[in-house]
Amino acid sequence: MAPTTPTDPTIAEVMAELASLEDPKARAVNEKHGDDHGVNLGELRAVAKRLKTRQDLARELWETDDTAARLLALLVCRPKAFERDELDGMLREARAPKVHDWLVNYVVKKSPHAEELRLAWFADPDPVVASAGWALTTARVTKKPEGLDLAGLLDVVEAEMKDAPDRLQWAMNHCLAQIGIDHAAYRARAIGIGERLEVLKDYPTPRGCTSPYAPVWITELVRRQQDKPGA
Repeated sequence: MAPTTPTDPTIAEVMAELASLEDPKARAVNEKHGDDHGVNLGELRAVAKRLKTRQDLARELWETDDTAARLLALLVCRPKAFERDELDGMLREARAPKVHDWLVNYVVKKSPHAEELRLAWFADPDPVVASAGWALTTARVTKKPEGLDLAGLLDVVEAEMKDAPDRLQWAMNHCLAQIGIDHAAYRARAIGIGERLEVLKDYPTPRGCTSPYAPVWITELVRRQQDKPGA
């Protein structure tokens, strides 16, 4: 008799497992950051590791509109399998900040449509969508700056970051810091912009962590790079 092979769990079984992992304390912490779920992310990653890549299940999980399910979807999906318009729609549906962040970093950055979406989102009137365009731009600042107008990006940051909505402001500030960290020719200007705007200057930073205030962030990361052996 041939050995039986276990069948892949159904969407209902996966949702039941996620429900069993719900922790009220974790939900309370997550909700402070706008993420309405109570599943420990380490446990969520363990579920994803067991499921492996399952694109059809990923789409079913996404359609539930459940935050934990959507995070799991982003871990088990095949990033290059999504069409450009599908990714655009997913971003606009991504209510929770963590879902938005993982979608951009784990999926869109690996997509062949990343550059097209970067340009479209960067200019979008919705500040949350625009923040995704800035996040993709920040990735290019570090990994593929060729063709980017770094001076022009600093112009936009200088003119708009101070009054930008929170999530867009955070993304613009990250871009400002990354330009200063990765591009010595623009470092002094990036630090100067940060000092003038004072965005996130008083942000509460845990001990041992680097402040998101751009002048401090830039200075500290550059120092670490210079302290590396062989630098």
